Amino acid sequence: MQSTFSKPKKIILPTLVVAQFFCTSLWFAGNAIISDLVKQLHFPSSYLAHLTSAVQFGFIIGTLVFAVLSISDRFSPSKIFFSCAVVAALINLCVNIDGITVTQLMSVRFVTGFFLAGIYPVGMKIAADHFQQGLGKSLGFLVGALVLGTAFPHFLKSIHGIPWHYIVFFTSLLSLLGGFAILILVPDGPYRTIGQRLSLSAFIKGFANKKFRAVAFGYFGHMWELYAFWVFVPAILLVYNNQHPNDAFNVPLFSFLIIAVGGIACVIGGVISTKFGVRKVATLSLSLSCICCLTSPLFVVNSSASVFIVFMFIWGMAVIADSPLFSTLVAQNAVAEYKGSSLTIVNCIGFAITIISIQLIDALKTATNVQYIYMLLALGPILGLIALQRSE
Repeated sequence: MQSTFSKPKKIILPTLVVAQFFCTSLWFAGNAIISDLVKQLHFPSSYLAHLTSAVQFGFIIGTLVFAVLSISDRFSPSKIFFSCAVVAALINLCVNIDGITVTQLMSVRFVTGFFLAGIYPVGMKIAADHFQQGLGKSLGFLVGALVLGTAFPHFLKSIHGIPWHYIVFFTSLLSLLGGFAILILVPDGPYRTIGQRLSLSAFIKGFANKKFRAVAFGYFGHMWELYAFWVFVPAILLVYNNQHPNDAFNVPLFSFLIIAVGGIACVIGGVISTKFGVRKVATLSLSLSCICCLTSPLFVVNSSASVFIVFMFIWGMAVIADSPLFSTLVAQNAVAEYKGSSLTIVNCIGFAITIISIQLIDALKTATNVQYIYMLLALGPILGLIALQRSE
């Protein structure tokens, strides 16, 4: 075990964190440039939900394929991460093709999402293979990187005068760099248990365990809220700007800040969990985000600018702080030789749920109910908290 703490070991987590940040910048690359795509392709701005759902659906199909074939358990996770990062980067570049149609754009985002399935959950698998003690803290940094990567295209968009094509180029470049960093600097972990054979039922074996089911359903409730909130942050800011033109916010910049602050919450949650317990901190975070959903009508339209933005920052932190903790609980309660597949299938189901919540909010949202519509996001946290409570 002495080698576990050798000098190369010290670079594993920082490399994973940076690579996850770089590669997941592909996730919302389309969302950040939606206004430019609307002008070029002449489709309604309401396609934001469809564009996001295309990535989510691709991710779902990808995670399902990875889970059923037990890919991250049977093959080197680091090589899988690298391969998917390179392919996703190249596919993302296709957004810049002259004359791309709406159908082609949706297809490109779908395929990008498919290969993100070999990045995000596989990155968590790599972390679990390297860090058994303090896994919650390690995944806190890792999911924090995901949050920052997700928000980063909004930051690029906020830079005045930057052509939208450059955002696509830059996010692809970051993904390539992240993939090569993992290949060169992150070997397979010492706690990796190799799945020796293909088992088409391996990905569902964890659900036979009561504790595994409980934490999985807690994660599903969390996911109902998370991506719907992230997708509609710019829309919430625009509504506030329309209602309060004298207090208008820079929408891309504040979208970045509100989403990115969640990365800090992930790190804080991971650190705190080492003292108070992963499950307790996850339950607290899910409860706080539920409260934010239910109280959102008090802040979304009628509050002062300072109160509104403070509330959005609090919501941005609460909505994601439990994500690495639920992933930790899933990894800890999964069958060891199918840990990668368990993480992947739980991600698959979780992201399927995000499509439902995103499309539901988009379909029901009107000019008259915009103040109250986000209360629907509380449904997920409530059901997640019930599942956690029943398992105790």
